[in-house]
Amino acid sequence: MTPARDRGPAAMGAASAGGAGADGVSPYPFPVLVEIRGVTGPARFSRLSDALAALLGSLRALPLDEEQWKYFEELLGPSAVQSVGHRLATYGEVRALAFLDLTPTVVLLYPAERSVSP
Repeated sequence: MTPARDRGPAAMGAASAGGAGADGVSPYPFPVLVEIRGVTGPARFSRLSDALAALLGSLRALPLDEEQWKYFEELLGPSAVQSVGHRLATYGEVRALAFLDLTPTVVLLYPAERSVSP
């Protein structure tokens, strides 16, 4: 994940907030920031699908056990773009915990136009 670099305008404003865009990607909210607190800084993406793919790539590099990895694949995988977009639109962020050894680590997605509390 490359911190704070915009991945392009492809999905910006591509569809209304009610359904999927022409490419099947959830239309809300763009751009988004993703981070793994204490591991990666915030990284900005114009497309939610790109953000989720990069976040999964970063999580893949961490020492997660099999159960955690399956959880994140289900939560953030390609088939979850619509549901993650819905959660972002409804709740303003998506948070999950990854346990690195016994240390809880926050995995976070949120709209780029707002900051998020710690």
